[in-house]
Amino acid sequence: MKQHSSVIMKITFVLLTVTALFLSGCNSGNLPAASAAKTYRIGIIQLAEHPALDAATEGFQATLTEKLGDKVSFNLQNAQGEQTNCTTIVNKFVSDKVDLIMANATNAVKAAREATSKIPIVGTSVTDYVNSGLAASNAKPGANVTGASDNNPVSVQVELLQQLCPAVKTVGIVICSAEENSRIQADEAKTALEAAGYAVKIYTVADSNEIQTVVTKACGEVDAFYEPSDNLIASNVTTMSNITTAAGKPVICAEQSMCENGFLATYSISYYDLGCQAGKIAYDILVNGAKPASTPIFTFDASNLALFINKANAAELGIKIPETLK
Repeated sequence: MKQHSSVIMKITFVLLTVTALFLSGCNSGNLPAASAAKTYRIGIIQLAEHPALDAATEGFQATLTEKLGDKVSFNLQNAQGEQTNCTTIVNKFVSDKVDLIMANATNAVKAAREATSKIPIVGTSVTDYVNSGLAASNAKPGANVTGASDNNPVSVQVELLQQLCPAVKTVGIVICSAEENSRIQADEAKTALEAAGYAVKIYTVADSNEIQTVVTKACGEVDAFYEPSDNLIASNVTTMSNITTAAGKPVICAEQSMCENGFLATYSISYYDLGCQAGKIAYDILVNGAKPASTPIFTFDASNLALFINKANAAELGIKIPETLK
């Protein structure tokens, strides 16, 4: 009887051990054996707090958590729109020797790039890595920075303006003077709008305190606005839309949350999906050993754009939505 009990105890121990190993494997996802025991520390720097950037960060974290389970930890820091904060945050990540930095928005990626040439950096919410000096090319970035781009064809926004506001002749673009990403988009939009026959005026603001004055002045000089994915404007959509709507000026914008918060309409990518793509790139670097230098920049094509129209704003502006856009 004593010998029989001993056999049962041994069998029970083996079963418990196998179960524990199985559960451990579940928590690690389907990691290669060499990576299963490693825990990855990710430093996340987000330039500012607004819905689009928030969604990109959420998509990034969700994707890596799904793939790595409890084998990944995040140190999420928000720079509150200040470049000096970006520098402080990324320098701390470097001294902490994180395994990878995810930088959300162009100025955040730039700060990370200046802080380290060794730690892999995955960017998101960046329009043009090449013209921003972050990558040699989209196909082969060439250094320790790669990521996902939020660039979408401006031509579709121009067509949207033509359909919703056919009487518009002059278009204003308001951007933050400190955001190189916005300057690139504004220049691209200016070219596309002028090619379609519009006169274009670009206005710059240094900070949120200037928006009221600059936009009020602009409303007296233009018929409508096009707003790129400028982080300062995205954080102050209500301030700007209160002025433009009262002046009867429609605003076509670059992304969904700006439309939902007060502007008229957009064809937009999903910033959550954009963050997911950045998460997939990060996983490939961390687990599969992919090199940022040879990992292409991800870009959505026009088939990923979705139409958003702020019907309440359209009603306030007296704009009738064409049947083709309903």
